[in-house]
Amino acid sequence: MKKIINSTLAPAPIGPYSQAVMANGTLYISGQIAIDPATQQYVPQDIRKEAELVMKNLSAILTEAGLDFSHVVKTNIFLADMNDFGIVNEVYGGNFQSDFPARETVQVSVLPKNCKVEISMIAVG
Repeated sequence: MKKIINSTLAPAPIGPYSQAVMANGTLYISGQIAIDPATQQYVPQDIRKEAELVMKNLSAILTEAGLDFSHVVKTNIFLADMNDFGIVNEVYGGNFQSDFPARETVQVSVLPKNCKVEISMIAVG
């Protein structure tokens, strides 16, 4: 059985997908970019601000599902520029206390809206 998870505190999907899907106690969160949920607009910012907004959006989705970052078991980070790795890693790491999730970080040629960072997550309730 699957349940669609949508939070009004995170941006609405920009395509035919859900913010997240809960299936058998596992939450699969779609990739989030720095879209302001209040305006539903991407406004290019520096990499730190984009990463902070991405993590805030992910947090809102986790909360809607009754979870938090301590439940995250896997993340995928996509960067437009690997030179931004250090800043994104710092912002990302600030959301976890211990028992960090598995993760990979890759540079890609282009991201939606030409943003700088996109992060998806898998969490277990």
